[in-house]
Amino acid sequence: MDHLRRRILYHYTDFQALDGILRQAQLRVNNVLRMNDSAEMRHFMGRLCAAASDRLEGEGRPDQAGQVRALFQEELKKEYSAFAACFSFHRDDAAQWERYGNRGRGVCIAFRRDYLERVAKGALSLQLVFYRDDMTDHPMVETFCALARGGGPLSPDDPGVKEAMREAWACSVSYKHPSFSSEYEMRLVVSPFEKAEFDVRPCYHVSKERIKKYYPLDLRAMCREIGVDLEDLVEEIIIGPDSTQSAAILQDYPRDNGLSALAERVSLSECPLRGLAT
Repeated sequence: MDHLRRRILYHYTDFQALDGILRQAQLRVNNVLRMNDSAEMRHFMGRLCAAASDRLEGEGRPDQAGQVRALFQEELKKEYSAFAACFSFHRDDAAQWERYGNRGRGVCIAFRRDYLERVAKGALSLQLVFYRDDMTDHPMVETFCALARGGGPLSPDDPGVKEAMREAWACSVSYKHPSFSSEYEMRLVVSPFEKAEFDVRPCYHVSKERIKKYYPLDLRAMCREIGVDLEDLVEEIIIGPDSTQSAAILQDYPRDNGLSALAERVSLSECPLRGLAT
């Protein structure tokens, strides 16, 4: 598939976030409920349940199908929280600038996908967002069917069932309605309900209107662990089409913060998107 060949992921954001990523070497993963309504996560779980139980019914296993439905019914009484940073395969894209790049006044940071894949482990995973309503062919369907075919009753306390549910909730974070399919997105996902695998302390941003929770990922430490530098991770920095940012100053910025190689990777958007900042 085309996405398998794409080596760069583009993160559309504002200049404050750029400062955090370059000068502080922190990538924030924000509460996914801010970007993707919790109803979509729960809708995914419901559709997954339906697909698994339908498959078992078709195999002549009505009792096992009923167990799967009962299992998910109890699971959906719980509330899970997950956090993510979003990337697109689209470079210099008008819709991405408008939705996520501060209405064209922000910046787009290009990341090496292979390095992000290497640092994503434990509670951290890089997931391709999928945009579909029919879960029949989703790999998690067979996971739950296999558990149900095991012979014994499905118990929410069984380690295999717990692991499958954890994975299903993680997958739900990367589900979006098919109407968003043009975004062509991947997400770096943290599922901190598995706290034993994630030792990053949460932070809180306080504004006049609300308090937001996020997790700061230490990019410098993550890069060091896989034997690369932060400059290797960032492939390009694109100034938004409606930004007033001087390219020369943005080139000075990484140079004066010990990231000289990035100075030559600054470019201006060629997207004909103007006049959004009204």
